[in-house]
Amino acid sequence: MKKIITITALVLCMVFAAIGCSAPAAQESSAAPSESASVEASASDAAEATASASEEASGEALSGTVAMSGSTSMEQVANALKEAFMAKNPDVSVDVQLGGSSVGLQDAESGKSDIGNASRELKDEESAALDGHTIAIDGIAVIVHPSNAAKEITSEDLVKVYTGEVTNWKDLGGDDQPIVVIGREASSGTRGAFEELLGIEDQCKYAQELNETGAVKTAVSSTPAAIGYVSLEALDDTVTALKVDGAEATEEAIKAGDYPLSRPFIMATKKGETLRPEVQAFLDFVMGADGQAVVADNKLITVS
Repeated sequence: MKKIITITALVLCMVFAAIGCSAPAAQESSAAPSESASVEASASDAAEATASASEEASGEALSGTVAMSGSTSMEQVANALKEAFMAKNPDVSVDVQLGGSSVGLQDAESGKSDIGNASRELKDEESAALDGHTIAIDGIAVIVHPSNAAKEITSEDLVKVYTGEVTNWKDLGGDDQPIVVIGREASSGTRGAFEELLGIEDQCKYAQELNETGAVKTAVSSTPAAIGYVSLEALDDTVTALKVDGAEATEEAIKAGDYPLSRPFIMATKKGETLRPEVQAFLDFVMGADGQAVVADNKLITVS
């Protein structure tokens, strides 16, 4: 009887021993897949976070609207920059409105526009409220009808023409006909820069004051005795640009300091405000290599 009990006890011990050895192994085996899945999930989460950060850094996640208004002289380059930027950032809409430099600066200060475009230096009171970003340098071309015999003018004579002291083309090497003096409206950055460069602010005697660069060019091209001024990039074969002080209205002459009539193209933003990501990205693009290539393509002088 004792032998049977002893054998039974021995068998039970062997069974328990076997169970005791196998149970931890089974636990370890079942834990391994769980730990592996956790590691894989963490790696996946990290990869997704990295991809998301990469998309944001590359601009792919950029969206919103950039509102610009102001200088009509900057219309062509502003629209060209808009198209180039939107091609890289299709979820951002850039809106370009006109109205003249003073209007654009007022819009930027009031918050109506994100960016105010000005084709002249900012005045002291404007600089107090706005940060000006010079994106390009432009020349102001003095234009006449292609049939005009006069081909050049001095700065001194240009002052006399626009202040009404010289009134006939015969005094400037042209035909005997009264000069029709054409300019821009009072809020125009082109007018402001032109008059400031010549020192004739509020002294000009205009026969016509027009509100767009294109309108000035059209008026001069259809009026044989007219004289006007437009942005250098607006020149075409419908008008003739006079030499000023012996220098042609070209980028090379402006860079060399020979041509006297040049001014900055400025994009202004409200001082002290943190720009929305899409607005900051647009300004960064304009000042970067791609944006400055667009500036050069539009016959303007680059600044970086």
